[in-house]
Amino acid sequence: MKFCLSFKFIVGCCLTLLVTLGATFYVVNQRQEQLILRQAENEARAIFRQIVLMRRWIADHGGIFVENAPGVPVSPYVAEAEILDHRGRRYTKKTPAMVTKELANYSREEGVFWFHITSLKLTNPENAPDPFERRALLAFDQEAQGEVITVETIDRHPFLRYISPLYVEESCLACHQKQGYKVGDVRGAISVTLPLDKTFAEAARNRHRMFASMLVVVAALSGAMILMMRHLVLAPMQRLSAAIRDFSEGKPHGGAILHTGDEFEELSRAFAEMAAHLTGHHDELRERVRAATSELAESNQKLQESNRLLSAASDRKSDFVARASHELRTPLTTIKGSMEYVTARLAELSPAEAGNCPQSELRDFFDVITRNTNRLIRMVNTLLDIERIEMGVTAALNFSRIDLTRVIRETATTLGCLAQEKEMRITTALPEALPLLADEDRIRQVLTNLLANAIKFGPPRSTVSIRARQEDDLVVVEVQDQGPGIAVTEREKIFDKFYKLGNKEGSGLGLAICRSIIAAHGGVIGVADQEPGACLYFWLPADSEGTTA
Repeated sequence: MKFCLSFKFIVGCCLTLLVTLGATFYVVNQRQEQLILRQAENEARAIFRQIVLMRRWIADHGGIFVENAPGVPVSPYVAEAEILDHRGRRYTKKTPAMVTKELANYSREEGVFWFHITSLKLTNPENAPDPFERRALLAFDQEAQGEVITVETIDRHPFLRYISPLYVEESCLACHQKQGYKVGDVRGAISVTLPLDKTFAEAARNRHRMFASMLVVVAALSGAMILMMRHLVLAPMQRLSAAIRDFSEGKPHGGAILHTGDEFEELSRAFAEMAAHLTGHHDELRERVRAATSELAESNQKLQESNRLLSAASDRKSDFVARASHELRTPLTTIKGSMEYVTARLAELSPAEAGNCPQSELRDFFDVITRNTNRLIRMVNTLLDIERIEMGVTAALNFSRIDLTRVIRETATTLGCLAQEKEMRITTALPEALPLLADEDRIRQVLTNLLANAIKFGPPRSTVSIRARQEDDLVVVEVQDQGPGIAVTEREKIFDKFYKLGNKEGSGLGLAICRSIIAAHGGVIGVADQEPGACLYFWLPADSEGTTA
């Protein structure tokens, strides 16, 4: 354990130090190389400026005369290139280009640096540009660039290449006006070459020294951390671990405290107190476990009894559903057959036999009755799905695009007779159309349940309001009566199966089925906090892209 913990700690710290120092070393090294290159660039610029000033001085004075050495030919490119003094000594005229070339030869022989004057329009073929100089001269002509700097390897040695253009001045026109130049044109350029061997060698030595220093720092810190880890952390931890192990094995704990004067002493003191309390509460806990076991056995008996009662209730419910479905299906099927027969008979009668009876209106009326009878039969079939509703599974839905406004108006018209029996009135506040992707029969079933409940609980000669609107991507429907309302504590219970509010007749399944249908459509149903009376609402996802049915 000691080795593993110290090893992990040291390795982690060493890696952290190596990464941190390595990143610092890399940044410093890159910065140092950049500074070296900047220094070399500034040195090359200074040499270039010195050469330009020298050339300007010579040009301003029309050239200089130097004593002609024996065997040195006179330049054919300079007019009046030679003079004699009163002693008969010969002096040769040197132009700025000639002086520049001779100085370049001297500097190259010294090996410190060298420079070269060149041009694309040569007067002297010896000044022909090399590839680097040619690219730079072309760039000066095309882009009016001020200078070009690069690092090249020549004979396996690094060199800084610097080149900057020479512009035609007034003093230059005496020699170069015949070539078509004017003041401000690029006559040529001077390139300066600086060797970087010594500079890069010094930078490499600095890198080696920095790397060695980094290794020494990491080694020293690692050794110090190993010593501190062993004496300050691992040794007290081992003694505390032994005490904990003895206590876990049931051995007597003497309560020895580590006198280290740090957090380990506080930890050992806390462990000693905990061990004493655990030992003291051991018997009490055992007694409580015994009592809890007895209570658990009693609770199991009660739970078994509750399960038995729940099973019985489920059986009674299933029996109720089966009997209700059977009882409702027969009369509804009879009504459906009767209405179809009446509709067929009315279609066969002539207007003379029917008297003043408006056949078209009666036929349309009985067609509506036939459609609603079919829907009632499907509602009866829905009762057979209660077992699946209890298991959290809803029947398959037949989705289609419908106009919810039309469905609400038809449902309100269908329940109008039920409202008139209590001298009640149904009012609607609906938009012109509400497109919705839903199962029309199931949504109609929900609306019928909500309106029927509102009529049932509303007082005589009151009003039932049904409102619908679209809010963003939701369709919201509200059904409100003027009855006694629903208490806050009852608002969730009324959606439970077989829960009945008050002493009104009913099976207690209507709102439970409504909740299952709305949930299957991805919506929510609930009770709104509005007065007077009770306001039940549901919202469904709107079908903004579809067309109404």
